[in-house]
Amino acid sequence: MSWGFLRDLLSGVNKYSTGIGRIWVAVVFIFRLLVYIAAAENIWKYEHDEFECNIKQPGCENVCFDHFFPVSHIRLWALQLIMVSTPSLLVVFHVAYRENREKHHNQKLYKSPGEIDGGLLCTYLVSLILKTGFEIVFLVLFYKLYNGFKVPRLVKCDIRPCPNTVDCYISKPTEKMIFICFLVAASCVCIVLNLSELSYLIFKYSIKCYLKRYIKKHQ
Repeated sequence: MSWGFLRDLLSGVNKYSTGIGRIWVAVVFIFRLLVYIAAAENIWKYEHDEFECNIKQPGCENVCFDHFFPVSHIRLWALQLIMVSTPSLLVVFHVAYRENREKHHNQKLYKSPGEIDGGLLCTYLVSLILKTGFEIVFLVLFYKLYNGFKVPRLVKCDIRPCPNTVDCYISKPTEKMIFICFLVAASCVCIVLNLSELSYLIFKYSIKCYLKRYIKKHQ
């Protein structure tokens, strides 16, 4: 598939983000999307064809592969990238709504439609919470589906129609484990960045409200 739409989305969100948000966009684009396209996608491209069992019993190999890899790693990574990026559309839509509202009333209603304040601040915070939530959910899902982030060289399968316990071998296990660890680490960095940006915005808004009350009180 073409990842141009995700690149355009991240580029569009970048101009409405804080400094921490721009770092998040860079990490997603460089260390996740580009790594996925350039390397990871090719490593898992023929994972089913390269999965071998030491038996020729019809159906045994397919059943064992389905048991140990219920969902393809690469498709799950792709779904994760899409899910953690789409909450940013909320911010883009909110800014577009502001711009359309100003155009409809033919007057300046906001200092800047892209400035993070008021309703846009709430939308931005919701998008950060959703992105963090999706990251955590997918990491837990990966861990549960594959019993951790390690890729074994050998798995033993005794599921029917296999007549007995057979040995099945996974191709390029070391290379796959390296990329899984890299992508998991990048995902964890994104979670830290999202939480840092969330804390920063809440702290900034709290200080702003406190200063307003303080000035109003002393006036």
